[in-house]
Amino acid sequence: MYEFKQVITRLRQEYGEPTLPPAKGPFELVIWENACYLLPDDRRLEVFEALRRRVGLNAESILTATDEVLLPIAKRGGMCPEERVFRWREIAATTLNEFKGNLDTVLAMPHAKAKKALKQFPAIGDPGAEKILLFCGLASGLPVDSNGLRVLIRLGWGRTQKSYAATYRSAQTALIPLLSSHKERLVEAHLLLREHGKTLCKFERPLCQQCPLADGCSYTEESGRNRA
Repeated sequence: MYEFKQVITRLRQEYGEPTLPPAKGPFELVIWENACYLLPDDRRLEVFEALRRRVGLNAESILTATDEVLLPIAKRGGMCPEERVFRWREIAATTLNEFKGNLDTVLAMPHAKAKKALKQFPAIGDPGAEKILLFCGLASGLPVDSNGLRVLIRLGWGRTQKSYAATYRSAQTALIPLLSSHKERLVEAHLLLREHGKTLCKFERPLCQQCPLADGCSYTEESGRNRA
């Protein structure tokens, strides 16, 4: 089994330096998470930038935009576009009503309180709230999405539990003594683990023979996937 820093080094060698999402600050990051559903990142970027150009990435502009403006953009984000428009307006209304239009105020809160505040928004649970805070410079552990979590579990950090939340917590607990204290390194680890889970360490038919981590992976060893 590799040390965690070795895993990140190998993933960096495989994928290069990762690219941060274009969203800046909590409000934009919440919109980014709600830009599309079950579509690749290039489509998410398309929807996000269309909102920026045609509407404006602020609560008041989104809340007052008409369906004629929002719905065509939402349709590029996949199924249930009407629900997506509803969520965008819900995000905007909550930001205006609960945070006086400035979601950046959560960044001055204690970490636990900031997480709770962000979880008011659609599609934002514990991992999403922790990721937003990490991207805003407030690191506490290493948040991962489902792709990154799958990589960690297969490498032996954490165990699959009855619920996703419990599985997530088991990986978080296993990583505590291994993590860098530098926010930039944690952001890089989050992005590289996500990319690896999407590209090679897939849920179905993982490409273990192409994986740069296969010779230190518990999942590969147990399943015999590294054999020719």
